[in-house]
Amino acid sequence: MNSERKAAISLTTGLEDAEKVTVAFLVALGAAEAGRPTMMFLAKEAVRLAVSGVAVATACENCPSLQDLVERYQKAGGRYLVCPLCVNAKKLDPSTFIAGADMGGTVQLWEWIGDGATTFSY
Repeated sequence: MNSERKAAISLTTGLEDAEKVTVAFLVALGAAEAGRPTMMFLAKEAVRLAVSGVAVATACENCPSLQDLVERYQKAGGRYLVCPLCVNAKKLDPSTFIAGADMGGTVQLWEWIGDGATTFSY
């Protein structure tokens, strides 16, 4: 596999739908652990997942916990862009973000994508 092929996962859902969040993290984790540069773009309610201690749910019986997925994603080099408009609207403090999470909007996402990426949206 070409490890230079990027993966971009857009997530707008937070813990109100832990199953959807779990699927998005599984897709992102699969890409990151396969060696692809991987970026999750968090917007709307998903920005809360960037705050340390929030992504701790388990979506279903036999599902991996979000905390485990987040830790594995970080170890695999996965990164996050967290929508600044959404962060401000929800009055979140970026200094509380998990490792690998940076404020950034669509301009920064497109800059990171560059010449292309495989994309998924949840």
